[in-house]
Amino acid sequence: MQKRWAQKHNPDINAVKELSATLGIDEVLSTLLLQRGIETYDDARYFFRPDIRHLHDPFLMADMEQAIERIDAAIHAGEKILIYGDYDVDGTTAVALVYGFFSKLYTKLEYYIPDRYKEGYGISTQGIDYAAQNEFSLIIALDCGIKAVDKVAYANALNIDFIICDHHTPGEELPAAIAVLDPKRADCDYPYKELSGCGIGFKLIQAYAQKHDLPFEEVAQYLDLVATSIACDIVHITGENRTLASHGLQKLNAEPGMGLKTLMELAGKTANYTISDIVFMIGPRINAAGRIDDAKHSVELLLATDLDMAKEKGMLISVKNTERKEHDLAITDEALSMIAADVLTPDRKSTVVFNEKWHKGVIGIVASRLTEKYYRPTIVLTRSNGHVAGSARSVVGFDLYEALCGCSDLLLQFGGHKYAAGLTMQPEQVEAFTQRFEEVVSASITEQQLIQQIVIDTELKLEQITPKFFRVLNQFGPFGPENMCPVFVSKQVSVYGSSVNLVGSNHIKMTVYQDGSALFDCIAFNQGECFEQIRQGKSFDICYTIEENVWRDKRSIQLNVKGIKC
Repeated sequence: MQKRWAQKHNPDINAVKELSATLGIDEVLSTLLLQRGIETYDDARYFFRPDIRHLHDPFLMADMEQAIERIDAAIHAGEKILIYGDYDVDGTTAVALVYGFFSKLYTKLEYYIPDRYKEGYGISTQGIDYAAQNEFSLIIALDCGIKAVDKVAYANALNIDFIICDHHTPGEELPAAIAVLDPKRADCDYPYKELSGCGIGFKLIQAYAQKHDLPFEEVAQYLDLVATSIACDIVHITGENRTLASHGLQKLNAEPGMGLKTLMELAGKTANYTISDIVFMIGPRINAAGRIDDAKHSVELLLATDLDMAKEKGMLISVKNTERKEHDLAITDEALSMIAADVLTPDRKSTVVFNEKWHKGVIGIVASRLTEKYYRPTIVLTRSNGHVAGSARSVVGFDLYEALCGCSDLLLQFGGHKYAAGLTMQPEQVEAFTQRFEEVVSASITEQQLIQQIVIDTELKLEQITPKFFRVLNQFGPFGPENMCPVFVSKQVSVYGSSVNLVGSNHIKMTVYQDGSALFDCIAFNQGECFEQIRQGKSFDICYTIEENVWRDKRSIQLNVKGIKC
């Protein structure tokens, strides 16, 4: 697939030199800092040393006082409290965090995860009915509920109160809950807006601990769950999220909870986890339970304190993950065949595919794979409970949520983010929706947005890559959205001798140098089309990230090549 190289704006050279001198680091590193808004020594200290004391006061969040007062009243009166959460990683980690914390203080407590297939996303009537039938008078909803106006009204009629902890964009009307904790509320002055759903749950227990003078360690023990949610929900790793992710990774790598430790062992890696490792090794396993069976298995595992139970639940989830992979690959192949057979495919700006037999639990994964293949806003639809349910994914720079707003009259409900969303509609609306979505996307997407881009931070001479440079660069992590691993460009590099080889099906391994620099091993995944040109011995440009390669206990710096221009 064609990719365009887009280089970030270089900051003022005088500012670069001044920050470089102040911090005693390479000017390239100062450039990276300035691009991230780090302009002073104090900014850099805050950035390089994320401190738990940097966390904001949770009571700055709108309705936090009311939330804590209602929980206190429930505990004092001996009311039954139901912890309600979504079935994905963010929701299940949030439930495990809040339930885990309060269950050590109070016993009249249960948790509830809606069935993906019978109840769908968010607050369900069935869940509220379960609460009423079992005499729960307070529901704490996590990672969902911000648009559940009708459902909360239904609960109120049954004398059930709601505390909503959500991070999604609110609608025009907020639910009539006792408290609505969401920094994206227009009237919320909380300083950081990009918390995950589990992050909102963390602020809730932080507030409770703060009010009741509980030691912060009682809250900090759940930071590995918060880091897992931040990674898997693809939220910004800036500001407070970066502090939570940094300390959460430390907890995960040093002393993970028993459930996460079990998942790490099943993934075949037990230490040195990064955000990316969580996304690809832990997240799919947690999600697999809800996609194939029941997400409560994931919560049970994350809450486990008994080793035998943790292993039992871990193996069950591992089996479900294998099933998930099988469904994923089969449906992706079918969807790709459908798209290839459509004569209008080359002219479309969007992709919408529908098969009523596809497994609802994996359509989000399939949508991501199709987006990677065709690089345009993509929706995968299947039949669910008499309706058609869909999962949507977008491309960089295109607001998927806004596009769905333009189709809202054809939908029963929808919700999500700029780059990922879920939706439901009546079966008879599929054709009209497909056409409307294409019209909306075509009218607003740019040609550049339809070409996958590699964002380059700055140019780098290979001779500048020293052990000190690499040590400082690693401190820019944890990496993720809005703080991605820096991508460098080096021009006119050459292959050393006959070191270039085609490996696997379409990958290039080679050793390169530039202007007499040291030699650097490179791996270029899925770029085999450049192999013949590189073999000819001509110089070429590369853009890449710098990483550590460990082979038989030997550590070396390796360039992970993202693009090649011959």
